Amino acid sequence: MKIRFFIAFLILPAFALNGQMEVRTGIELTPDHFQQDGVPRGELKGPFSFHSRIIEGTVRQYWIFVPAQYQASKPASLLVFQDGNRATNPQGSIRAPQVMENLIAKGEMPVTIGIFITPGNRSDIYPDSLGSRNPNNRAQEYDMMDDRYARFIVDEMLPEVSKHYNLTDDPNQRAIGGSSSGAIAAFTVAWHRPDVFRKVYSGIGSYVSIGFRPDETPIKLGGQDYPALIRREPIRPIRIFIQDGIYDLSNRWGDWFLANQQMVSAMKYANEEANKNSNSGARYEVTTVWTDGVHSDKHPGALLPEGLKWLWADPK
Repeated sequence: MKIRFFIAFLILPAFALNGQMEVRTGIELTPDHFQQDGVPRGELKGPFSFHSRIIEGTVRQYWIFVPAQYQASKPASLLVFQDGNRATNPQGSIRAPQVMENLIAKGEMPVTIGIFITPGNRSDIYPDSLGSRNPNNRAQEYDMMDDRYARFIVDEMLPEVSKHYNLTDDPNQRAIGGSSSGAIAAFTVAWHRPDVFRKVYSGIGSYVSIGFRPDETPIKLGGQDYPALIRREPIRPIRIFIQDGIYDLSNRWGDWFLANQQMVSAMKYANEEANKNSNSGARYEVTTVWTDGVHSDKHPGALLPEGLKWLWADPK
């Protein structure tokens, strides 16, 4: 009996909530993750330090990617990415500035300013010793479901960057993304402010029950509550690329892969109900890529070019 149970557990992730799913294998970095001959070089500026008034007592770093094609006379599209220290690492798994440089040159995404932001650290000065490790206020920012992080992005970071760059006001030309808790943070910003962001890149999203205040008291809502909210609340006009690995985490916070499937199922349900009721309003636009990956940046990073191209492609 033990052997049978163990085998069933191993093959279980290969099945979706409703039938069998396609699981992509062999995920690796693409040519778009590397410098290409003849591609105009953009510029990655930073890191800059920023002290937030909305998230009091924190300091963070951010970087700005300016593509070679940017012209101050023309509003640029926007990509905001969480965990900016990882997203901008030229030897890392994501390499977002390099991906943007190549896609913009090929016309596969518009001329886009990138803003890459770390979570806050509860200190006066951002620690030089952190490297790629998480600042100590990450969970309190990324895994919360209230609108505080959205207000920080919209009311503080965007005005700060807009002092120097001409950013579009069109929410359909603004994307926000991240991996793990950075993914749920990105979704939360779009959830609260679809008037500002309507494109989301979500990799290995932590749509589970993480969420404690600094004093360890639990929050009222956690990521596991999103599927229920999506089913009940008015549809947000969000276009979202969702990736997760079938061997993502399963621990006391929840089952990450199941949670991602529940998010997709909830958005499908909301769309179907809107269609039944002849509602001519908003719909969720969702595409998924399930991989044979674990909880790491490897697959979300490798799929970033595909995700950004899909996010900016004309809806069918």
